Amino acid sequence: MRIIGEIPNPNCKITLYSWNNRYLIKLEQGFLEQTYKIDQFELTSENDLQKIVNTEFINDALSRFDAMATSLQRSLESI
Repeated sequence: MRIIGEIPNPNCKITLYSWNNRYLIKLEQGFLEQTYKIDQFELTSENDLQKIVNTEFINDALSRFDAMATSLQRSLESI
């Protein structure tokens, strides 16, 4: 797996990878992470990843992190 870049964001760490003919977009926030896999042949260049990871994409991912944290907290409270 090769790191091809990072996208600065104050709310989560965003790392871009190239691996097995795929691009991976990995977002990390604390103990939670989200990974999106995109076939390399769907994009014309690595620069297209910057277009995918736009403000709307990041805001949706941050909302998902909130939902993930809530779900995990509920599950932990049930044990």
